[in-house]
This record gives sequence, structure tokens and C-alpha cells, in this order.
Amino acid sequence: MSVIFQSIAPVLLVKDIAGSAEYWATKVGFEFSLYNEPPTFAILWKDDIKIMLAQVGQGGKILPNWRVVNCTNDVYIWVDDVKSLYEKLTQNGTNIDYTLYDTPWGTREFGIQDLDDHDITFGQVLEAK
Repeated sequence: MSVIFQSIAPVLLVKDIAGSAEYWATKVGFEFSLYNEPPTFAILWKDDIKIMLAQVGQGGKILPNWRVVNCTNDVYIWVDDVKSLYEKLTQNGTNIDYTLYDTPWGTREFGIQDLDDHDITFGQVLEAK
């Protein structure tokens, strides 16, 4: 029997679940659902991408990956038109962490930061020349 892996949903720890979900909705264009009362968990989605948010308790610590290993993101999302997305998110006032550039490994990408300093990278594979 072979199991087919279908998708993945990384979990980001956040201080304010409602504020973080709203940031993803207004700045990045994701939809979301909040869970529990008061809300402590959220699922965000856009097209086939899902990200989960979990609220840390009072005094809980959040440590984004880049604070452990320099230039490391928490989530990497592949898209089909990274330039258009970059322009849209810039216009939305999204917190751009690093601007659009072409990598030596054949992608074009840029990064944003959410309200808890997580680095989220959006990338597109460049066509071979």
C-alpha cells in the first residue's frame, strides 16, 4: 500500500491570534477561521496553501527561525507570479522583509514578516535560459 502525501500546513506561534489572522487577511490576502472561545487557534488559506496559527500563553516565547539561523525563513510559499504578488503586497502595506531578487539557485523571491517576526518567503522558479 502506498500513501500519497497531499499537503502541508505549517504552524506559526503568535501572541495575538485575532490580530495575526487579520494581518494575514488584509495584508497578504488569506481567508481564515478562528477556533475556541476566546480564539487561540486559526487556520489560514489561500488557493491550495494552508497555514495554522497557535496563540502562545501569557509570557510564552516565540522564536522565529531567522533568530536561530541567519537568513532562514519559517515558511516558503511557491507562487506562479512572484512579481505581481510582490507589487500587490507592497501596495497593501505588508511588512516587506527583503525585496524581490533573483537567487543563484534559479528562483525569484521576496520575503515578508508577520506581526511576530516570522519570515515568510514567496518564490517562483525562473525559466531556464
